[in-house]
Amino acid sequence: MSADEIDYNIVFPDAGTTERHWKGTKEPVVILLGWAGCKDKHLSKYSSIYNEQGCVTIRYTAPLKTVFISESFGYKELSSTALKLLEILYDYEVENSPIFFHIFSNGGFMLFRYMVELLHSDKQFSSLCVIGAVVDSAPGNANIRGALRALSATLGPNISPLLRYFLLALFAVTVFLLRVVLYPLTKFIHKNHYDAVQDRPPAWPHFHLYSRADQVIRHRDIEQFMDTLKKKGVPVDSYDFVSSSHVCHFRDFPEQYTRKCRSFLVACMKDLEGAEMKNVYKVSETWKRN
Repeated sequence: MSADEIDYNIVFPDAGTTERHWKGTKEPVVILLGWAGCKDKHLSKYSSIYNEQGCVTIRYTAPLKTVFISESFGYKELSSTALKLLEILYDYEVENSPIFFHIFSNGGFMLFRYMVELLHSDKQFSSLCVIGAVVDSAPGNANIRGALRALSATLGPNISPLLRYFLLALFAVTVFLLRVVLYPLTKFIHKNHYDAVQDRPPAWPHFHLYSRADQVIRHRDIEQFMDTLKKKGVPVDSYDFVSSSHVCHFRDFPEQYTRKCRSFLVACMKDLEGAEMKNVYKVSETWKRN
């Protein structure tokens, strides 16, 4: 691929599956944004939840350096990635389909933040119809200990201990200075993902899947985020798996996880159909009066 391209995967379901589930309506396009260090073979297991439901899926995971370095230093590299991901919808001519997000951890949520900003501000994307978002194990806020756990797990066992400790120490110092000590000033230059989406949230429904046993993202950060969105009128639902670790809810509870994701998607599609019917009714009444 060229330097301007991103490494994504798109899957189209067979026509029979789509017709069986959506009965002539446009099938949803589900955009899955992986956690930092996520391999595509893992993300593809989640996309199968939706492919088997007759949906188109686009899956992408941001590079580690972008999540842990660029964002920490305030470089908005993910903004251009967000733009390319939304342009994919036009490349494959699915921009008129309902759009649905499935986001994992802070790595996915950082990218989601920029996609939300583009959907708010860019005229090119004003016609896109986003119907909802599943948010798995996110977002976290200024949790250095959790971020270090995530980075350590991402580095893997093959890296030398000396290099591991050096990278973790450098990351901890950088994040502490820029995102904690100096954040009252640096936020005017580069607001973090948690505050950015919380301050100007999208209107579509959110469904947060999390666990109190998560050692990377604190459950109270997620709960506080949900409370803020609710106060701003955003429909928010959630489920606490209680015992599963970070982004392991599907691994530990596959049937329950799948059922909840599909049920939420179907509910979002029904809400869309209801809204369209209301618009049709309004147009019809206007026509009759005229």
